Amino acid sequence: MFDANWHQIVWKFEKPMLITLKFWKKSSFKNVKLRRRSVQGLMILLLKMCLVFGQQKVIVIDPGHGGTDSGAIGINDILEKDVVLNVAKEIIGLNKTLFDERFAIYPTRYTDTLISLKDRSRLAKALKTDVFVSLHCNASPNASQGMELYVHTSKTEENHIKASIAIGLSILKESTGKLGFESRGVKFANFEVLRETVAYSPSVLVEMGFMTNTNEADYYLKPKNIRAKALAILMGLYNYLNIRL
Repeated sequence: MFDANWHQIVWKFEKPMLITLKFWKKSSFKNVKLRRRSVQGLMILLLKMCLVFGQQKVIVIDPGHGGTDSGAIGINDILEKDVVLNVAKEIIGLNKTLFDERFAIYPTRYTDTLISLKDRSRLAKALKTDVFVSLHCNASPNASQGMELYVHTSKTEENHIKASIAIGLSILKESTGKLGFESRGVKFANFEVLRETVAYSPSVLVEMGFMTNTNEADYYLKPKNIRAKALAILMGLYNYLNIRL
């Protein structure tokens, strides 16, 4: 069902600015005559590159529950609060190792502590976040499986809602296409954490699978699968945000 080795893929990102600087450092221009217009054009291009690659989008990652609130308890006794925190930590780590800290990512909690929903939304507001992502795991008395995302039902934040839907679809595409999770789609809900953040930025709540499903609960027992899920979410965010830089 799952491709657990997907996280081992090496993602390559073009870095025109670094390549350009390397070229300038190694090249000799003693015998080259550049026209003034060409020099001016090149400087404008370099300036644009600096502006583009100097931008750093702010993302708040919210691992749900924590502390005395365990969230869903898996069929194998795995706890939702631990799964989401581990995924959040991997997202931060991958942003550094694979994405060269392209994004400024802040978690609402670093440890097994319970943070109020109000404080989670206050952090998003204080940081003027570009995207708010709340991580959760599902549970059901039925034989349910798959991954789904929620956005708020607000009728006053139309732009943020549209962006939230696009982000949700992007994350789903990476998780279902690369990892084999069943897609349950993007849905609407009046969850407090979404209601309190959608006024400031696009906001999504990610249900990463069912703790009551044997396959999906067992999936999160392996560190390499935690890493794979984190990469899927990060790639979903990257694919959405990259085209808007």
